[in-house]
Amino acid sequence: MSKGATRLEDLARMAGVSISTASRALNDSPAVNQRTKQLIWKLAREMDYPFRRYMPAGPIGAEGTIAIVVPRPQHREGRLSDPFFLELFAGVGEAARERGCDILVSHVAPGSFEDLSAAMTTSRADGVIFLGQSWLHTAFNRLAETEARFVVWGAQLPDQAYCSVGSDNPLGAKRATLHLARLGRKRIVFLGDTEAPEAMQRHRGYLDAVEQFGLGVDPDLIVPAHFEVESAEASIDSLIQRGVKFDGVVAASDLIALGAIRALQHAGLSVPGDVSVIGYDDVPFARYSRPALSTISQDTAKAGRLMVSKLLDASGQGASRSERVPTDLIIRESCGG
Repeated sequence: MSKGATRLEDLARMAGVSISTASRALNDSPAVNQRTKQLIWKLAREMDYPFRRYMPAGPIGAEGTIAIVVPRPQHREGRLSDPFFLELFAGVGEAARERGCDILVSHVAPGSFEDLSAAMTTSRADGVIFLGQSWLHTAFNRLAETEARFVVWGAQLPDQAYCSVGSDNPLGAKRATLHLARLGRKRIVFLGDTEAPEAMQRHRGYLDAVEQFGLGVDPDLIVPAHFEVESAEASIDSLIQRGVKFDGVVAASDLIALGAIRALQHAGLSVPGDVSVIGYDDVPFARYSRPALSTISQDTAKAGRLMVSKLLDASGQGASRSERVPTDLIIRESCGG
């Protein structure tokens, strides 16, 4: 049977269900169980069956639909309220609108390969953008063996079989650290997670810069903090109470940097007089904080365009090439120069 000539009867026969059940599945009827829907939607895609005509009509016609799925939270990843994720949402939304596409934000939060597979097969969208890798790199590689209709926002990792779009994390953190070192800061803290893929790469960039400048790596200056203001504030409070001397902070995000500044100010320390601070992301509040936050910017508008284009323009013959979005060092008041 040639693709494009598939009938509803053919789908029903291949799925081993009645024609009425196949029709209800394509209409997402609650009378059909989820496993059967997944099977029928998968067959419809494989056979180029135009099942989008069965979808309820929206208020405005669209050329296509993109689903946004955020993996289960692990530290930063999965937090819909994170200012940087809101910027990414905006970038994807603007790019989709330029292409005449709708976007849907899924309620699911995958935490395993099975969850990722279900997110793909239960979505009738033309493709899925996963915002964040969480701990699912291996699962995404496995998903790429059978699916090419997805793109992941996140780090590019060794032996990666799927398409990802993300910033040049090592270079961004290295530039931030070298800038503080050139300002004369000699005891520079890395504040943030060192296990999540993107934060791990930022930690690596920090280490490269410290070694390049001959400052040496001091384990006391590698300070864990989740991607939350309160976590970062508590981590810097603890560092001060332990009497660890430092004069610079490279934070793995702007939220973490803001928490560090709050802790320093509560302790009576001046930013940037006593301690210089640089964040990462350049979210909107960074320029309005006091002092205004120096940071590493990521081009979320370009990231959105890349993810949407790679999803909509893919040939279907395997994953598209991964891309790194350039970063830029934005100098404001918090680093002192």
